[in-house]
Amino acid sequence: MPTTIPNLLTGLRILLIPVFILFFYLPVPHANLMATLVFGLAALTDWFDGYLARRLKETSAFGAFLDPVADKLMVVTALVLLVERHPHVWFTVPAIVIIGREITISALREWMAEVGESARVAVSMIGKIKTTVQMVALFLLIYREPLFSIPVETVGLVCFYLAAVLTLWSMAVYLRAAWPTLTRS
Repeated sequence: MPTTIPNLLTGLRILLIPVFILFFYLPVPHANLMATLVFGLAALTDWFDGYLARRLKETSAFGAFLDPVADKLMVVTALVLLVERHPHVWFTVPAIVIIGREITISALREWMAEVGESARVAVSMIGKIKTTVQMVALFLLIYREPLFSIPVETVGLVCFYLAAVLTLWSMAVYLRAAWPTLTRS
């Protein structure tokens, strides 16, 4: 593994997952605040590692591989824990949509890279917007306590449903871009 600041930040994001899980389950006051802060730190490392990799010209094949893995591990971990907290269909279905899209697009990108067409499914603006809304939703849902008079969990749920819609939209954009390659005989 090339030891660069971006790669160290990506590694930190993976190491934060068990810390996040610990705080999520700890039966102590303010554990949800601590879990939220750990999740927020992980989300910030996601933004900073990409920014620094480009800014410092420290991109690497290892970083390009590990960064999306770290992102997906943290998001899926948060979704699984939140589904356990909210075990009903109205929460589970959007979570499955988000996880299913991540698996589908990861597989699509891997296959497109194998056939030399990875540029067709490069990260798009709708994908970035989806990720931002999704991270905000998860952050609010993990925290869940009202803040001043703001119903944080309700706002988080609205963002969560919006993230699910954006998830389907971005998946459609990527599949449409890949369709000519997918249907070639």
